[in-house]
Amino acid sequence: MTPAESRSPGDRYDTAFFGHPRGLATLFFTEMWERFSFYGMRALLILYMTAAVTDGGLAFDTAKAGAIYALYTSSVYLLGLPGGWLADRLLGQRRSILAGGIIIAAGHFSMAVPLRATFFLGLILIVLGTGLLKPNISSVVGQLYHADDERRDAGFSIFYMGINIGAFVAPIVCGWLGERVDWHIGFGAAGVGMVLGLVQYVHGFRYLGEAGLPPPPGEARERAARGLRNGVVAMLALVGVIVALNATGAIAITATGLSDSFGLILLVLTAAFFTWLLTRPYWDPVERRRLAAIVVLFVAASFFWGAYEQAGSSLNLFARDQTNRMVFGAEFPASWFQWVPALFVIMQAPVFAWLWVRLDRRQPSSPAKFSLGLLFVGLGFVVMAVAAARTQGGALVGPAWLLATYFLHVIGEMCLSPVGLSTVTRLAPERVTSLMMGVWFLASAVGNYVGGRTAGLYETLPVWQLFGIVAATTIAGAAVLALFIRPIRRLMGGVH
Repeated sequence: MTPAESRSPGDRYDTAFFGHPRGLATLFFTEMWERFSFYGMRALLILYMTAAVTDGGLAFDTAKAGAIYALYTSSVYLLGLPGGWLADRLLGQRRSILAGGIIIAAGHFSMAVPLRATFFLGLILIVLGTGLLKPNISSVVGQLYHADDERRDAGFSIFYMGINIGAFVAPIVCGWLGERVDWHIGFGAAGVGMVLGLVQYVHGFRYLGEAGLPPPPGEARERAARGLRNGVVAMLALVGVIVALNATGAIAITATGLSDSFGLILLVLTAAFFTWLLTRPYWDPVERRRLAAIVVLFVAASFFWGAYEQAGSSLNLFARDQTNRMVFGAEFPASWFQWVPALFVIMQAPVFAWLWVRLDRRQPSSPAKFSLGLLFVGLGFVVMAVAAARTQGGALVGPAWLLATYFLHVIGEMCLSPVGLSTVTRLAPERVTSLMMGVWFLASAVGNYVGGRTAGLYETLPVWQLFGIVAATTIAGAAVLALFIRPIRRLMGGVH
């Protein structure tokens, strides 16, 4: 066994990966390839659904495509809640990551088959697999560090850079294959990326030490297994009833209606979950206050992601329809704009990682960083509102407008997203770390749903007005959060 392998997670002397534990490299590259698969497919999704049949697409109108997009992108993150629960109670994070990656790859390869049924089957599989993988890989990153290790935020920033390397390469490869060769070849290329991620993940198991191991056998684990079996049976029964009723004509299932129902369920589920969480009797006073702080940050993150995730929907449509994409006499694919945010993250992540370490305990608090995140994403939509106003009458604008918007959005992302991942792992009680990471991704679920449905208004409202509403909402949210920084910090109980 090498010295690097023998070190336990959190060992301050384990600096094998850019000054961080060697296990971070395993998780870095696994997440990089998983995000390659996710963003490669996402760059094509709404373009494929709205493309004409003659161009190989599904010819959905924007409202229908936006509803499906909202349902899919929101479900991807919503399933992080049961995925975190399964890892905490039954499978462990390591097994959950592996199983999730296999299911994700199967979903992408399903979408590579040119049938409408396999397209929707692929979306379902990717949702299920991402729910297992996404929250748990972030939890394992947190387990590589001691709670008071000052490298933690920097480690999450490096991990976040790996996410965006995958997100940078994916639209270039999958976007070009999908838009210029065949949509389904682009989807299949995303699956190849996930397989590569699985191969290196299994190879790097030995560097994770005890991080992510399954819970020991016991009564709690047996109860979780029974609960899982009962839940699966109930879900299959419900699906069977719905399919039977639809087949007999008793109910009519439409994409928009299904998405509307999902939105209502998401709202009720979110309220019920936080009510249940905060009223449990087994939290001590410090834990309860910290959980309340997570709720406040959850709301702020939902606002942020509702705006930021317009990149794959309304901003993607704006790139296709109202942006001049000619370079040296040739038009590049609209999906290529999807690698721009990732490029900016790759450029900015090392700077922010250095900045937070340099500032040490003088750095802004987590609520202050969240407020800055909302401000910058709002400023990006101010730029887009001006750009959209200039396209009235059929004019096209240059790529610089989208580039400026994405640059501002990524500054906001660097202030909120990696910081949020790190903050949740510190605020959450240790026995429910993965579940609370699922809560963090629940914020992404709410934001993605709102963002996708907002994109459905792209052909209903004037585009400048649509972007202006998003800008006003997020900037107002930043101002409100800034006013409550001190009370939130008191709730955080010493966590900066």
